[in-house]
Amino acid sequence: MQARMTNPAILLPDAMQALFALNKATEKDGLSEVTRKLVHLRASQINSCSVCVHMHSLELRKLGEKDDRIFAVAAWRDTPWFTPAERAALALTEAVTRIADKSDPVSDDVWEEATRHYDEKAISALLLCIAAINVWNRLNAAVRQVAGAAWN
Repeated sequence: MQARMTNPAILLPDAMQALFALNKATEKDGLSEVTRKLVHLRASQINSCSVCVHMHSLELRKLGEKDDRIFAVAAWRDTPWFTPAERAALALTEAVTRIADKSDPVSDDVWEEATRHYDEKAISALLLCIAAINVWNRLNAAVRQVAGAAWN
């Protein structure tokens, strides 16, 4: 396997800095690092971004997460290993990531459940976190970035 080209974010350093800044902005305001990484992993699974699935699985393990939880992210609804707040974040992640699949992509039910667990700043961080990982997924998928390989 070989990437089609150098990752666009590397070729355009201002873009890389902007993406890093966007990610950094989500590190505050009531959204835990574990939740952010669960969101990253779930969106990456949906988008079939092997680079990000690999990276965020390893990050979750580094944060002390057990394999049961990491392996079950794709089936989070059917497992007992996620808190109500994490479930709300994962549901919102799926809705926002699959935005073109429905005429009402983020239903009132999904939104209301998320706002039961997160205040406006945390919801803002969550939405930006979801948007940012979707950007990375799309860049990696387009250039066929290889999981585990050095970015070129």
